[in-house]
Amino acid sequence: MKKVAVFAGSNSKQSINKALATYAAQSLKNSSFTVLDLNDYELPLYGVDYETENPYPENADKFNNQLDNFDGFIISLAEHNGTYTAVFKNLLDWLSRKERKIFRDKPTLLLSTSPGPKGAQSVLSFATNSFPFFGAKITDSFSLPSFNDIFKKGEIIEKNINDILSSAVENFENQL
Repeated sequence: MKKVAVFAGSNSKQSINKALATYAAQSLKNSSFTVLDLNDYELPLYGVDYETENPYPENADKFNNQLDNFDGFIISLAEHNGTYTAVFKNLLDWLSRKERKIFRDKPTLLLSTSPGPKGAQSVLSFATNSFPFFGAKITDSFSLPSFNDIFKKGEIIEKNINDILSSAVENFENQL
């Protein structure tokens, strides 16, 4: 059975992106999944001086090593000022110091959501263009607008939107 890592580019304890990524993973048919929480991998702020004067952070190593255990990734990105959250960008910065192909040329389904009508499309577009540089084989991307209106009681309540996500998850799983 293939194994999938699921996580949000957020450290919010009530992350709507973590909820979306987990929901998407629940529709995997022939794969298991593990939800990773960035709060379990707290890191110092990346900087050249810090890197020069200190050992590589243990939590960056732990997260990096975790990625070897999976056949693919479902990642839902929160958006701050049109791009990655600081915690996610910091994680990428640290991971890329050890291995540029962070995502190991494995299938990656990119998601995003926000309370607003654009569904964090800016960060999703940015990630779609930049993740291949980090070794992600993007199978699809999906943006869920107006999270609080469309995601109720743990599921997407609009059938046509849910069908689009289901199709993206199926395509992702077929490429594992």
